[in-house]
Amino acid sequence: MPTPTLDTLNKIASTFIEYSALLFLLALGLGAVYLVYIYISDITQTQHAIRRNYPVIGRFRYIFEHLGEFFRQYFFAMDREELPFNRSQRSWVYRAAKNIDTTIAFGSTRPLTQSNEMLFMNCLFPTLSQDAAPTHAVTIGEGFAKHPYTSSAIFNISGMSFGAISKPAIRALSAGAKEAGIWLNTGEGGLSPYHLEAGCDIVFQIGTAKYGVRDNEGNLSEEKLKAIAAHQQVRMIEIKLSQGAKPGKGGILPGGKVTEEVAKIRGIEIGKDSISPNGHTDIHNIDELLDMVVRIREITGKPVGFKVVIGFSEWLDELGETIHRRGLKYAPDFITIDSADGGTGAAPQSLMDYVGLPIRRSLPLVVDKLNEYNLRKRIKVIASGKMINPAEAAWALCVGADFIVSARGFMFALGCIQALQCNKNTCPTGITTHDPELQRGLVPSDKATRVKNYALNLMHEVGVIAHSCGVKEARGLTRRHVYLIDNSGSPEPLTDRFPEKTPKPEYIIASTADNVDHPEESKPQAAIPINMNKDARPR
Repeated sequence: MPTPTLDTLNKIASTFIEYSALLFLLALGLGAVYLVYIYISDITQTQHAIRRNYPVIGRFRYIFEHLGEFFRQYFFAMDREELPFNRSQRSWVYRAAKNIDTTIAFGSTRPLTQSNEMLFMNCLFPTLSQDAAPTHAVTIGEGFAKHPYTSSAIFNISGMSFGAISKPAIRALSAGAKEAGIWLNTGEGGLSPYHLEAGCDIVFQIGTAKYGVRDNEGNLSEEKLKAIAAHQQVRMIEIKLSQGAKPGKGGILPGGKVTEEVAKIRGIEIGKDSISPNGHTDIHNIDELLDMVVRIREITGKPVGFKVVIGFSEWLDELGETIHRRGLKYAPDFITIDSADGGTGAAPQSLMDYVGLPIRRSLPLVVDKLNEYNLRKRIKVIASGKMINPAEAAWALCVGADFIVSARGFMFALGCIQALQCNKNTCPTGITTHDPELQRGLVPSDKATRVKNYALNLMHEVGVIAHSCGVKEARGLTRRHVYLIDNSGSPEPLTDRFPEKTPKPEYIIASTADNVDHPEESKPQAAIPINMNKDARPR
């Protein structure tokens, strides 16, 4: 005879099965009703031919199209196929950021016969560890800015605005930059407390909308600029003329990202799309650009330069001639060259894909022009654009860059998975979103360590390349150390394609216009040592 307990269990089980069956039938019924609804919706709508001709099943096309963005990088694309960054490039950054083994085995998967690929020329007797030297420091603005800036860190963080990226992302970048001894560019979105809180060196960027230093009419406010420059951490000022994602178009910040805090820092309205002018309304020619450089340098006392994507390059000759006519005081202290490869910013595809010169062409062009006009020592060159691995950074040094900056490389260090959601408020890693639920995944203290590791490991491996080429430190690399694959698949010296330029005779002797009274030089800050010995690096 069944016990009372067993009877109770049987009743519970029977009741559960009955209700489960009812719920299942209800779900089937609702599902059938929903299918009928979308069937009628599809055959009556007139916007989508696929859905009208193939109701219900035609919707899978859009689902698969959306999911393909995420699945291609994991299942279908080869290690070196995907764009904008392939799996091999990203994987190196992830491993370097986690400070785990970055070596590979069984040979390279990189095609060595593809046109324009680079190869570094190792020497018979490489530099031994005991002969290696720390990367020497470079000073920007020496003799012309009241507070010149000195750094030996060759790899730094490029402009990413607060607003375009999140609060925890800025905090992680700031803390990581401090630990690695590198600088952090604010981007055009103004200076936030989160840039400053860790104590890293800051490059303050002034975009076309002059966020953070604008008056009510959108013009440059000298008072606000002085307040920004009063922060000791703000080492340099960068005027952004154009950027790789959208040369010739202003920045775009969707209204969903314009929180109360972002609006206050930028000086704009809450919740409304913020679209910058496509150019500076007070800079229309070379003379006005140089006037602005001098004006900002005098207001701030800091080195001042500009960021630009190279397109038509005739203006480089005009720049050189104008500087010699007006005097070296009017020269920018640095020029940041961005590539046409695009960036994280929201931009029309027509600009992202088709406008501007890539860094492989524009960097040697600018360096050569500065050499022709004997301005190379006066104007430092910063290279930007899709250089996230050691080889790209080493190439830039070979061509003539003084520093390299990267934004997307450090985004990968923060955990970016290339979900291509940067222009929305839906970034799954919390980097480019202001959704608190999504930001939870980004813990600044953990990611700051990864930012530091990535920067130090990259600079270390650039040193490894330099030692293989027989020079003692990274800045010893020159164009003769690189070969490029030509159209026939054979290596040719970079010096054949881009011969080193010497100054034009008329500019070898400085113009009398260059006789200017230099401001009293302050003692440059101490250089940041980058030890090429991996085991002895600062941690």
